[in-house]
Amino acid sequence: MSLTTPPADAGISTRPYLIRALHEWCTENGFTPYIAVYVDASVQVPPEYVKNNEIVLNIGLEATNALRMGNELIEFKARFGGAAREISVPVTHVIAIYARENGQGMAFPAPTVAGGSRVKAEPATADVNSGAPHLALADDAAPPSQKPRANARPAKSPEPPPPSGPGRPSLKRVK
Repeated sequence: MSLTTPPADAGISTRPYLIRALHEWCTENGFTPYIAVYVDASVQVPPEYVKNNEIVLNIGLEATNALRMGNELIEFKARFGGAAREISVPVTHVIAIYARENGQGMAFPAPTVAGGSRVKAEPATADVNSGAPHLALADDAAPPSQKPRANARPAKSPEPPPPSGPGRPSLKRVK
């Protein structure tokens, strides 16, 4: 399964700019930025922490070393179980970025495979004290007024919650 890229005349995706902006917003407000990532062969993360082709990563400045957030890749070094690991995530595989403390952030469409169909990735649910996070599905082509809102569910059981609806992701806080 190979992922497709947008046509050359489509311009650069807004996704990397939105990710960097929300990372900066989290950092400036004292929040911890987390990203939910769809994992396939192009993503370099510790496989033992991947569940259902997803991983949630803390990309806060205290949790990362040499963080680089480019237009194509997010790269950094982080410790997992005490061992330093190099992490590389294509920006197209980031399915959400949010603040751990309040769940505010943004969800993105899952990557597409050759043929135009979306990868079957279900971001998990955010578990925050204040209730449902305010996540909007960000689609580069959709105007802000047409972006659907995602509803959150508390993450209490080890089983993934049923989907909240077609194309409506939610987040799960992983400690």
